[in-house]
Amino acid sequence: MSENGEEKLLAVARHIAKTLGHNNTMSDDIFQILSNFDGRFSRENLSEKGADADSRACAALDHSLKSLDHRISHHVSSDRPIWADAAHAAAFLDAVDELVAVVAEWNHLASDKAVAACLVRAEDMLQHAMFRLEDEFRTLMERGGESFGLTRSYRNGESTENMPFESEEEDEEEDEGRNGGDEEQIPVALPVTDFDIVIDALPAGTINDLHEIAKRMVAGGFGKECSHVYSSCRREFLEESVSRLGLQKLSIEDVHKMTWQDLEDEIEKWIKASNVALKILFPSERRLCDRVFFGFASAADFSFMEVCRGSAIQLLNFADAVAIGSRSPERLFRILDVFETLRDLIPEFEALFSDQFSVSLRNEVITIWKRLGESIRGIFMELENLIRRDPAKTAVPGGGLHPITRYVMNYLRAACRSRQSLEQVFEDYGLKEYPKLDDRVHSSSSLSVQMDWIMELLESNLEAKSKIYKDPALCYVFLMNNGRYIVQKAKDSELGTLLGDDWIRKHAAKVRQFHAHYQRSSWSRLLGSLKLDSTVSLPPNALAKSMKEKLKWFNTVFDDICKEQSSWFVFDEQLREEIKISLEKFLLPAYGNFIGRFENVPEIGKHADKYIKYGTEDIQAKLNELFQGSSGNRK
Repeated sequence: MSENGEEKLLAVARHIAKTLGHNNTMSDDIFQILSNFDGRFSRENLSEKGADADSRACAALDHSLKSLDHRISHHVSSDRPIWADAAHAAAFLDAVDELVAVVAEWNHLASDKAVAACLVRAEDMLQHAMFRLEDEFRTLMERGGESFGLTRSYRNGESTENMPFESEEEDEEEDEGRNGGDEEQIPVALPVTDFDIVIDALPAGTINDLHEIAKRMVAGGFGKECSHVYSSCRREFLEESVSRLGLQKLSIEDVHKMTWQDLEDEIEKWIKASNVALKILFPSERRLCDRVFFGFASAADFSFMEVCRGSAIQLLNFADAVAIGSRSPERLFRILDVFETLRDLIPEFEALFSDQFSVSLRNEVITIWKRLGESIRGIFMELENLIRRDPAKTAVPGGGLHPITRYVMNYLRAACRSRQSLEQVFEDYGLKEYPKLDDRVHSSSSLSVQMDWIMELLESNLEAKSKIYKDPALCYVFLMNNGRYIVQKAKDSELGTLLGDDWIRKHAAKVRQFHAHYQRSSWSRLLGSLKLDSTVSLPPNALAKSMKEKLKWFNTVFDDICKEQSSWFVFDEQLREEIKISLEKFLLPAYGNFIGRFENVPEIGKHADKYIKYGTEDIQAKLNELFQGSSGNRK
């Protein structure tokens, strides 16, 4: 063992004896034990008379510190970046390693005044070294991206060419910034065409240098300072990269003041930015953090959180602003987009922000996602209110399709394309009280019951509107039209699947019932005029007179009905054809039978054509003119 080493060993033994010996007797006992263990630990060597050995040990420590001070000061005072020269960087790191080792080696003897004085000097030297390492770390972070051509992308582990992402307008603005020369350029990630890549904003050599510095700063007790420098540099990079995706920093108030068109555009940008951030930018930052702070998990987690927290909160705040905004029904589809995007990104959030520093952020993601679900449920409540409040004041001309029917059915049909998301929303919320609904509440999904309830409200609203029509026949045409449209929109769609086949059959039957009511209320009295039962016992002259009056009344009423109902409108060609065929079957046999009897009455005989206005084909032609409507009620 060298002389300096033996002096250190004796100093340690002397320190142990002093520390453990609470009185002279105990100290003597400890001296005896140590002496028996090793002859060098004799009472003479360890006694106060060995103070000169302490002095020699302190002198050795002092000599080491002076040597390290000279080496470290040479680098610390340099005006040039130390890492501009690999040899200088290695020498500086070696000196720092030795200084950290000296402090650790002598720290347990800090109770000795002479050693303590030396350690104060050592700590001061270490602090200056750490300050310089911090500066070098920052310089490498800032210049690393520039020397790397902004970014290099890796797909499946292989380098790819830089893929231009910014618009031409953005490129022009960037050129103007470069030409100005005054504004500091922040390296940003060049966006990409797919998510199967990882971005490295720093060269591998720079990452290795940063790791070596981080390792020394953590060992020297400056881990937090290192994380702070790292985070501040990378945060600028990340925030600028997110900004290049078109996402503005907006407050909740800013979002709520936007026109709907502007907000739709912002939502589109948010969806794109969120996917790029969670699938490319944040994972790339996680990878870089893990490489720079390899071996120091806590520092890596903390640094990553500090880098990404601002951008993550920006994304979440926008989603939150959308969630607590207006619940107008037309916003449903865009809010569903935000809901689905956030839901699909929750696994990425939880995987990336899985450390102890990110608990509140993980909780916030789930909270905002649930709040979006509440907003979607609120929109359906607003749709219910819209249907309830739609006034029954003005009748639709010709008994045509009411705008509320068209709006609600197309709205629900479109909404049910997101059936999986809506079921998730309503299942999580649970069932509310639905008056007028039967056992479906207990046997169907929450979304099915919600759809059933909205259809119930719509039908009640249409029934109230049908009562505006004074003509019962027109009332039934209105109900037929709207009922047929409802069934058509429900069939062969997710909406129909939710409502169920029984519901569709039931409502198709209601349309047929409306058809029967229309035919009875409008045409039965006309058919009654063709009955011959009351004329059987009449004398010939009275029979001829009665039948001529019946035919005249038929012609007049038939003309009036056809004239009136030609302006009515049935939107569905198939329904219109069904009505026409039904009327032919209803009228033509009775009319043909009547005309046959009419022509055979002797008192009428040859003059029958004078009274017969319509032949069978004429009746059919007139029926074909029904329900054509005007241009106004065909829309």
